Amino acid sequence: MDKIFSRFIENFGPAIDHREVPTLTIERYKDKLPPKLLEYWSEHGWAGYGNGIFWLVNPQEYDAVVSYWLENTNLSSHDTYHLIARSAFGDLYLWGENTGFSLKITSVASRFVFHNKHFTKEQLNTEIQGFILSRKVDSNDFNDLFESAREKLGNLNHDEMYGFFPALMLGGSDSLEHLKKVSAVEHLVFLAQLTDLEPYPFSARPA
Repeated sequence: MDKIFSRFIENFGPAIDHREVPTLTIERYKDKLPPKLLEYWSEHGWAGYGNGIFWLVNPQEYDAVVSYWLENTNLSSHDTYHLIARSAFGDLYLWGENTGFSLKITSVASRFVFHNKHFTKEQLNTEIQGFILSRKVDSNDFNDLFESAREKLGNLNHDEMYGFFPALMLGGSDSLEHLKKVSAVEHLVFLAQLTDLEPYPFSARPA
């Protein structure tokens, strides 16, 4: 285990609901994602960390999610994005083939943060290490609800998340009483269809 991923494990704790990554999937993404990320996949698989507050995921399983969220925006013309990680509450970490971690979507609010940057293939390898190293447990929580949700609703599996009902964009309450354990893909697609995706005021805007 390299030092970067070792530090990540120190911060988040051991993996849960670990899945091996097939060789065919490594081949599928070898020209789309950094070699270092594929190395992490080969060594550590896809799994949840921090008791499931943060997940490294199979991008292919979230292709429809990405398509729905980027529809009616000009983000997809800026780069080709793959969802490489998400939080228990639906924060989506998207990796651009040329721009690295340049797009984060907060699904519960239909807001995004965009960074206008480009990297060489060599720089992208360093960028993915920076992404892994800079993840924090607290920043993936929502209103400090994670531990209470886990106690009430149980641990998440790799294909699950905690979702609010009614959705916050429909006027729902962001309280523990309104959280449910749901299918991650289905719920994220549902949220994507509620309203247009808009940038946070502090975010750069894609040209």
